[in-house]
Amino acid sequence: MVSFDRSKPEEALVLVAAAVGGLVVLRAFLCFLGALYSTFLRPAKNLKKYGEWAVVTGATDGIGKAMSFELAKKGLNVLLISRTESKLVDVEKELAAKCPKVKVANLAIDYSNFDKAAQEAVSKALSDKQIGILVNNVGISYPHPKFFNELTDAEMEGLVTLNVTSTVAMTRLALPAMLERRRGAIVNMASAAAVAPTALLSGYSGAKGFVLKLSESLNVELAPKGVHVQCQVPLLVATKLSKVRRASWDKPSPASYARAAVACIGYERTCSPYWSHALQLWVMDTLPFFLVNEVTYGMHLGLRKRALAKASKSS
Repeated sequence: MVSFDRSKPEEALVLVAAAVGGLVVLRAFLCFLGALYSTFLRPAKNLKKYGEWAVVTGATDGIGKAMSFELAKKGLNVLLISRTESKLVDVEKELAAKCPKVKVANLAIDYSNFDKAAQEAVSKALSDKQIGILVNNVGISYPHPKFFNELTDAEMEGLVTLNVTSTVAMTRLALPAMLERRRGAIVNMASAAAVAPTALLSGYSGAKGFVLKLSESLNVELAPKGVHVQCQVPLLVATKLSKVRRASWDKPSPASYARAAVACIGYERTCSPYWSHALQLWVMDTLPFFLVNEVTYGMHLGLRKRALAKASKSS
């Protein structure tokens, strides 16, 4: 038993501080071990148990396209949804050639105008398919970091419509059949910007924060009914949306990210599947809050300055 001299209260403070510090270090270490297991050792679930079909929005580029291919490799039929019909046809042909044993269908939908007619078209496309997995991937970010008051009305409306409204509407369309069968998985793509304040991307951070909290709350509601809802919070991936041209250890290719992302389906309610993203978020969670904010703010100020300088030269 640890004892201390009551005439020296500073000894008690030292012991308490040491105990708290030890618990913080232990928590960080256990989180790190958990991330290692889930990233490298944990077996993927049999996704076909959720149903015969997967639906992927924003399926013709980047993460959405890569996840469509990865889900097809797991034996699921895939319904590709995106805006441009010609791209959908090309991706459908490519996917059918690489995974000839699965069925592939496509539907052209513009989520920036996801009105009643468009929602009815999606509902009709889903009605004759046993939808096991829905991947809400479609979304939009800033052209470059901006202060909130610099956003145009159209930019702000697009952030809400493509990131929030599409996710809510697609979930409501796919969910009833999943509940009826008591089987299904919904994967909502958010961003690391949803986890921590992200200055100069405030509108995007807020929209993805909505997706994060919606997903976490829905999972509590729906898990007892057989439907698992997961929110994935990636950092940068080498896609057109992120404007990252080359993949690297901390910015994976869409294919590398998709392999990790699909392997996580059915497990955590919130995750950052790719190992380097998980590592970066672990570091961010361990560092002081103010320090992470200052580093992010400074980085985005620099990106904004370069973008404005480039625009000034081209005008």
